[in-house]
Amino acid sequence: MNQHVDLLHGPVLKSLTRLAIPIMATFLIQMAYNLTDMIWIGRVGSDAVAAVGAAGMYMWLSSGISTLAKTGGQVLAGHALGAGHNEEASEYSKNAFGLTIILGILFGVICVVFSAPLIAFFKLNSAHVIADARIYLKVTGGLVIFSFLNQTFTGIFTSMGNSRAAFLATTTGLVINIVLDPMLIFGIGPFPRLMVLGAAIATITAQAVVTLMFFYYAAKDTVIFKGLHIFCMPDIRRGAAIIKIGLPASIQSIVFTGISMIIARLIAGYGDAAVAVQKVGSQIESISWMTADGFAAAVNSFIAQNYGAGNKERIRKGYSAAMLVVLLWGLVCTFLLMVCPGPIFRIFITEKAILPLGIDYLFILGISQLFMSVEITTAGAFSGFGRTVPPSIVGIVFTAMRIPLALVLTRTPLGLNGVWWSITISSIFKGVFLLIWFLVYLRKEMCYTDKVLCNKEGV
Repeated sequence: MNQHVDLLHGPVLKSLTRLAIPIMATFLIQMAYNLTDMIWIGRVGSDAVAAVGAAGMYMWLSSGISTLAKTGGQVLAGHALGAGHNEEASEYSKNAFGLTIILGILFGVICVVFSAPLIAFFKLNSAHVIADARIYLKVTGGLVIFSFLNQTFTGIFTSMGNSRAAFLATTTGLVINIVLDPMLIFGIGPFPRLMVLGAAIATITAQAVVTLMFFYYAAKDTVIFKGLHIFCMPDIRRGAAIIKIGLPASIQSIVFTGISMIIARLIAGYGDAAVAVQKVGSQIESISWMTADGFAAAVNSFIAQNYGAGNKERIRKGYSAAMLVVLLWGLVCTFLLMVCPGPIFRIFITEKAILPLGIDYLFILGISQLFMSVEITTAGAFSGFGRTVPPSIVGIVFTAMRIPLALVLTRTPLGLNGVWWSITISSIFKGVFLLIWFLVYLRKEMCYTDKVLCNKEGV
């Protein structure tokens, strides 16, 4: 069976779905990494969850940094492949990996050397929570190079229309993580009881195995990776092109994480239990945005290849088909989080004092799931054109709204719930504004393709 989906020919929805399903499954599996940690760490207690949650913010930040090389490499490789320039696609991939390795090493060194001030930013209340957070950050952050490589591998394989490799590699990593987590956290069998350190080791081990599997699949590829030397310095021209496209998306992700860290610091003022609620709640909520992320990645590659090939009508059909699927998924997630918040949250933390806080979080955030899914998918469509600035502007402006909005709403009787409402309100605005912007942009693109039709419509 051919592992590469033909994105340039055939039924649009079928091609898009064949590429998207393994990607969505991959993102859900990546989410399951974190959920697995949360389930087992939650059995240790809310203090351990707070420690992992604080350190995990920097892992979230790292994904924004890795986006720089991944997004630029994926889009430019997709454009080259769509135009039939396989060697050019290979060169962009090589430079994306070179940039990935440099960024991964630098970030890892910073996490190890500056773990104390990085964790101190959150002003956690307990000494042992702070110590656990530093341990988790040193291990997962210090060896973040595996995560960086996995992200770039996923992007390049997706640009080729091959989402199966990422799915198989990530699934294997999940199985390893599921097995190692309870053994290392609680000291089952020959292993000592390592608690938070055990969760970190299990996660890094799984990520390393995923990286090895990606190298295996790359060695078998004949489209981009044939003769490709990953460990090399990027050249100036192609490296600059990758940065030009990837930088806006990277800045958006980094700013988003930075704002989230400021919000987390505000949440910490309500106690470590509130930090734990935000960490667990965001992981539960990620079933919505990670699925949308997966479809956005498929839309990105679909549009990138068809843009390179000049198939603009196919682009319009692809976006419409993707948006229909994402809207349905967003409605399902909204329904689940608003109707069943208690049973869902109780899977991760069973402490009765914390449960009401978790129910409020899921209910309030559930309102925005549909709009968030629209925003993420539309950002992927913009990126497929190589236009990463519009989603970055919308994302940064409205995410920044969360800080003043949270400060105002927390001074009302809403209290902590005011933070959750600030997130939901900003997500609604982002989804609406980015959708309008993209529809205007897409209409202009279609006008260039068919001026006669546009003139008939009076445009």
